[in-house]
Amino acid sequence: MLYVDSAYVAKCYLNDPDSERVRDLVRVPVPLYSSALCVAEVSSAIYRRCHQQLLSRRQARDLGARFRSHVEAGTWTLVPLSEGLLWEVHEALEKLAATVFLHSGDAIHLVSARRAGFSEIWSK
Repeated sequence: MLYVDSAYVAKCYLNDPDSERVRDLVRVPVPLYSSALCVAEVSSAIYRRCHQQLLSRRQARDLGARFRSHVEAGTWTLVPLSEGLLWEVHEALEKLAATVFLHSGDAIHLVSARRAGFSEIWSK
């Protein structure tokens, strides 16, 4: 089993400098997990490329449809977002030292990975 954050999921669909290395990582036949947050974050990454004129709207729709079909087919198992999970994020952030800063999305991924039983997360 492998837990990856949204940035790694996006690299499976977008051509970034290190995308091929990420694709090699996820080609290993193991169950792939991420937070349901990745639906919004991957979609944002795809459509940001339209705004940057790196993808056409059609290309973006095709990539989004491919991602959705992979989720629906079970290629990606998404840890559901819930109010309870978000309160777990709240509690985890309360326990961090004042010198540690964590973005909300990263905190959601860390708590989602922990909730799914992972002790390791692949993140950019």
